Amino acid sequence: MIKRSITFMTLALALTTLCQAQSRKVITLPSWDFSRDGKAWQQVAVPHDWAISGPFDKKWDLQMVAIEQNGEKEKTEKSGRSGALPWIGEGMYKMNWTAPKGYKRAVLVFDGAMSQPVVSVNGKEAGKWAYGYNAFRIDITPFIQFGKSNLIEVHLNNVEESSRWYPGGGLYRPVSVELYGNENFSTWDTFVRTLKADKQEAEVEVNALLEGKTGKSGKTVIALLNEVGKKVAEQIVTGANPEIKTTLKVANPQLWSPESPYLYQVKLTRYEGKKVADVQTLKTGIRTIAVSKDYGFQLNGVTRKLKGVCLHHDLGPLGAAENKAALIRQIKMMKQMGCDAIRTAHNMPSTMQMELCDSLGMMVMAESFDMWIYPKCKNGYAKFFKEWSDKDITNLVKHHRNHPSIVMWSIGNEIPEQWSQEGVQIAKHLQDLCHQYDPSRPVTQGMDRAEDALKSGFAQTMDVPGFNYRVHKYYKNIEQLPQGFLLGSETASTVSSRGVYKFPVVVSDKATYPDGQCSSYDTEYCSWSNLPDDDWKMQDDYSWVIGEFVWTGYDYLGEPTPYDTYWPSRSSYFGICDLAGLPKDRYYMYRARWNGQQHTTHLLPHWNWKGREGQVTPVYCYTDGVEGELFVNGKSQGRVRKDKSSRLDRYRLRWNNVKYEPGEIRVVTYNQYGDKVGEDVKRTAGEPAQMKFSVETPDHEPIACMVEGCTDEHNVLLNADGNDLAFITVSLQDKDGNECPLADDELTFEVSGAGTFKAACNGDATSLEPFTQPQMKLFSGKLVVIVQSSKQKGDIILKVKDSKRNIEKSITLQAI
Repeated sequence: MIKRSITFMTLALALTTLCQAQSRKVITLPSWDFSRDGKAWQQVAVPHDWAISGPFDKKWDLQMVAIEQNGEKEKTEKSGRSGALPWIGEGMYKMNWTAPKGYKRAVLVFDGAMSQPVVSVNGKEAGKWAYGYNAFRIDITPFIQFGKSNLIEVHLNNVEESSRWYPGGGLYRPVSVELYGNENFSTWDTFVRTLKADKQEAEVEVNALLEGKTGKSGKTVIALLNEVGKKVAEQIVTGANPEIKTTLKVANPQLWSPESPYLYQVKLTRYEGKKVADVQTLKTGIRTIAVSKDYGFQLNGVTRKLKGVCLHHDLGPLGAAENKAALIRQIKMMKQMGCDAIRTAHNMPSTMQMELCDSLGMMVMAESFDMWIYPKCKNGYAKFFKEWSDKDITNLVKHHRNHPSIVMWSIGNEIPEQWSQEGVQIAKHLQDLCHQYDPSRPVTQGMDRAEDALKSGFAQTMDVPGFNYRVHKYYKNIEQLPQGFLLGSETASTVSSRGVYKFPVVVSDKATYPDGQCSSYDTEYCSWSNLPDDDWKMQDDYSWVIGEFVWTGYDYLGEPTPYDTYWPSRSSYFGICDLAGLPKDRYYMYRARWNGQQHTTHLLPHWNWKGREGQVTPVYCYTDGVEGELFVNGKSQGRVRKDKSSRLDRYRLRWNNVKYEPGEIRVVTYNQYGDKVGEDVKRTAGEPAQMKFSVETPDHEPIACMVEGCTDEHNVLLNADGNDLAFITVSLQDKDGNECPLADDELTFEVSGAGTFKAACNGDATSLEPFTQPQMKLFSGKLVVIVQSSKQKGDIILKVKDSKRNIEKSITLQAI
């Protein structure tokens, strides 16, 4: 009797397995062998950037060019334009992968490979792509043997002068393989969009396409599940037609927005008889977007101005290699500032970045190209545009169109052809292609030659006319735009170095200094750009300016303007946060304007100015208040009120005649009713005597820690997955706990236990210290150490040592 029961159970289990055996399976491929020359191989974890360890050297991609976007006429040596890291050349990856039995098809999916990837399977070329920033799929079914080991190889080739910034090198985004049975949903052909929605009801359209052998008796069940997995809508479609289309009605929907990023799950199940042939699930949000002359940009029927930043794809000291914790840190830091949108400049975003923008609540302008036919650099994308641009736009839109975070597509950045009729036709073609695959979103691009773009009709062609800089030309632009609105698609380009202040304080579009730094008084910008104050004036005074995307949210590797010809500058100065992810003073200027949920009062500069006693040292305050009173060693310097008629006093509080004396400066700020908003203090620090840690574990906290007011060592949990990161900001303090803003000591790092040292960064654009070596100098008194978890649970101990002053401190993190 027992034997019969076991036999029956075995048979039932076998039948269940048979019913599910050919449903899709997705396998990530993180472990590869890597070589630069095809001879010496090492095992690496993908995502992987082969160049980020350096060394920095001006010989890498040394360019003799005149940068037209900067108005240059003569060629000069550009030593750090693409990061001064060794990304040029070939790279090879290989792995042996055993294809499981029971499947009929296998598709390799690359989320990005830098660059010009050629993929071979078992010695035969299976497919290739040209653009390093795009995701692409290769059906490898004809080349593999199921149930056996298969050799997968990827050849990459980065050529000189192919980028205006640091692109990285390698399989820098995830690689996976999708396995299918006889019949499946075509992954990128499933499209979910909101037709209409309000608080009472929403209509959600679902389109899908079946691939493989479609049976006559098949049926498809399409269900919409809420956040807790409860079914809120369902439709059943029967028959053999491979094209599936239905509409789901949802009562009392939760609408997606940056303030409430509610996500639903769409589950498509395909049956052949009683057998499950395939299951596809994806997350989506219910929300509507619109843009019009009368109402500007609207999300869910509510007009709002876009408070956006531009971001390049590199993650500072981690390079181009994608990491979830680092992306979370970026997005959370921007949200805490009040930012609600990101422009993926100037390239296609990654799957992971869009998934995080969905879940964390960040709107996105998903961009595509930095150039079309006319090259901005000798070997740039212009080489591929005619053959590949349609394929690239198709992949961009079909791959990402189910993300509720994406609110518009961008087909280009500062395209030289904007003056020509050829450019107009290309713009129309690319915009129509976006509409073909996604009729639900508007299309834009960033134009930098307003007169040319308007004269040719280039600007009038776009759903959303986006203009880069030249804010003073907005008045003439709007008169020629039938759309009735415009977007600041790239704004400000204000430059600064964290914690560095220059005297006298002047407004300048061409300031440079012998040390290769820019002033954090936030009064310096580039010849083509302007101050943040100028953009805000236009947005506040004119409803037809629908928002902005600031250049940039973070510093990035490469493009070290205004020091393009200065060595050793090798990264940008544009960021609101520096390359280490530490906020500059400007962060609080934007937070004071954008974050309506928190009061902001931030004082600058620091107050350590030995040798400047008695000299004029202006003091600024960034606040959402309208008035403030400054005290120097307890003595009032008077009350200052924001002045709408003054360029630099409309959005700042300034005391321009303060004379430096050691001690303390303190500001108290007030709102329009005279109520206290906040206060801030800066004190003259003594000699460094102790070390301070501030810890960010982005996947375990609601906000980024480096925003003022965060507690020290407040959260030390990491995921024991081999990928999670902790960001530890290290600074020196005097015996009374005052931070030492001029400290530049060299620190060493040691990590033991269930984790490893990953990288360090101090935010200095002129530093040639490698990110991946366990020592680095402080810059303006701070640096960030990045610790990575292993795949084992336990304690991770970071020890930081300052040998110069015999100061040492440790912290214990916990991998769970």
